[in-house]
Amino acid sequence: MSRYVEGARRIVEHVAERLAADLSVQLWNGEVLPLGPGASSDIRILIQSPQVIARLLRSPSLLTLVEEHITGGLQILGGSPLEAASRWDHMRALVLRRTVQQRVLLSAALPFLFLRESKDQRLTFPQRVRRRFGRGRDDQVMVGFHYDVSNDFYALFLDPEMQYSPGYFEDIHTSLADAQFAKLDRICRKLDLGPEDRLLDIGCGWGGMACHAARHYGTKVHGVTLSKEQLAFAEAKVRNLGLSELVTLELRDFRSLDVAGAYTKVVQVGMFEHVGLDNHDSYFGHVHHLTVEGGLYLHDAITRRAPKDLKRFRDPTPYMRFINRYIFPGGELDYLGLTMTNLERNGFEVRDVESMREHYHLALKHWAENLYARREEAEELVGPERFRLWLLYLSMCAVGFWRGAIYDFQTLARKRSTGLAGLRVGRA
Repeated sequence: MSRYVEGARRIVEHVAERLAADLSVQLWNGEVLPLGPGASSDIRILIQSPQVIARLLRSPSLLTLVEEHITGGLQILGGSPLEAASRWDHMRALVLRRTVQQRVLLSAALPFLFLRESKDQRLTFPQRVRRRFGRGRDDQVMVGFHYDVSNDFYALFLDPEMQYSPGYFEDIHTSLADAQFAKLDRICRKLDLGPEDRLLDIGCGWGGMACHAARHYGTKVHGVTLSKEQLAFAEAKVRNLGLSELVTLELRDFRSLDVAGAYTKVVQVGMFEHVGLDNHDSYFGHVHHLTVEGGLYLHDAITRRAPKDLKRFRDPTPYMRFINRYIFPGGELDYLGLTMTNLERNGFEVRDVESMREHYHLALKHWAENLYARREEAEELVGPERFRLWLLYLSMCAVGFWRGAIYDFQTLARKRSTGLAGLRVGRA
């Protein structure tokens, strides 16, 4: 065993020189090694066994790190993943594979290369993901994989309105509940909702938007979702608030709705990421079909940065490989220019675009902190592996929005018609 400890020391020391992090590594024998000059030991990354190092050396990827964290081979002691992530320079971490000296690693790795390691795939999406809707792509199964975990689990970290999208924070001191209420109200005002409107809420989630529009604006709302758990929660909410005459909810794919011009307004918040790039035209085309002439559509979705060579846009990033395998099977992000292009190609006039990046970062930070604070309840509900997976996912997304690696935009569009739009001129 001593040769594994000695090899681990050399690897950690070499990595520490390049990462210069302010946290430490704890080996399986209890030994603590700094991950940077004068690094603190209050937060530590625990390596449970030599087999963990063996797997990381054979497959040095983000997915390997994630899977070892899920199964407990790598654990964070003394703090949350979000706290640990604040202790290193992310640009240094991103180029670490290129800055370490392979000769040094190979010499230290020799004792580990003969160890066997195992992989646990229990939490991965078990089916092949098809690209096109109607050609073997089962969106309800994929949506259920993410959302039908447990309403009680989501309630551990979301706000009372169960909003699973960015709030609107006036400043960093705004509470999560206040930010989510403000977000719902801003969307209703952007859509200029009133009692005369018929609103379609695509991917209505736990019913927060539908109930807000009905309660505060008197709007008739039709919400559709593919999640059985969300629908049960949302229906109970509608009944409890006495909104049954204004709000109708269904377990239904919105593409099965087929009444032209049935809605004066349409809203989609956080559902579009599930659609898949090959289905964007059919999505926007169907929203156009369902909306009255001159009707408004609010589109809120996460996007990626557009690469210089657009031919490489569909190349999966390490982050998306993790998300597709464990979190959102079939999910794909577009870039802002593609959203604008496809809206215009499918008969919409873009009226307003607002970046929600900082707001999403703050919401995710709240969610990660809330889930970590209630970790014992979470483990009881969904098990330690799924708890670690979700805490890591929320933390990674918070860092992604902080870095500017991913964005979120709220876009208001209008079904194109001749003449002026008839909207209020002032943006406020």
